[in-house]
Amino acid sequence: MTNHKNPHEELTKGDFVEAEKPFELFDEWLEEAKTTEPNDPNALALSTVDPDGLPNVRMVLLKGFDETGFVFYTNLESAKGRELLSAGRAAMCFHWKSLRRQIRIRGEIVQVSAEEADEYYQSRPRGSRIGAWASRQSRPVESRFALEKEVAKYTAKFGIGDIPRPEHWSGLRLIPSEIEFWADRPFRLHDRVKFTRSASSEPWSKERLYP
Repeated sequence: MTNHKNPHEELTKGDFVEAEKPFELFDEWLEEAKTTEPNDPNALALSTVDPDGLPNVRMVLLKGFDETGFVFYTNLESAKGRELLSAGRAAMCFHWKSLRRQIRIRGEIVQVSAEEADEYYQSRPRGSRIGAWASRQSRPVESRFALEKEVAKYTAKFGIGDIPRPEHWSGLRLIPSEIEFWADRPFRLHDRVKFTRSASSEPWSKERLYP
């Protein structure tokens, strides 16, 4: 007999509301997403604010995390990079439709060490390393051909040798002060749990929220 059990039944249970360690819970949810999301389970919406106070949001990829925070990489001279370094704060949202789950994170932004950025940069495909030199991210470009000319220029410049990391390309770490976990439940009576702390050296407090 065919089993017609709802595949999301277990995933939407509220067991996670008993968790006391947000980073461990994040790790569990991300690992589950890797088995269910068809593309980029580490994708997140990153929200910033420009100097005029107008919000900006775009998708980026999480490249690492631990209890010090959540790391992604970018051109620091891009709109994103300038806004992040200027405001020193940002918000993230992970949404895994297949799991009917969401995680929202807010906190302080700091730049990763040069050693950490170098290590990740050297792990990237060669074409991506050249692209970091060729692209003046967020600034106007007259045509696709103009971009391809820049790629060709740096491809010739570096030949088959080492490609150093540009000074304007690095990693940023969001040190969270808030992490909220959301899971879909029937009739929009969702489960929401928020962890907060006043500083990275302080313990987390937890509260359950109305949906």
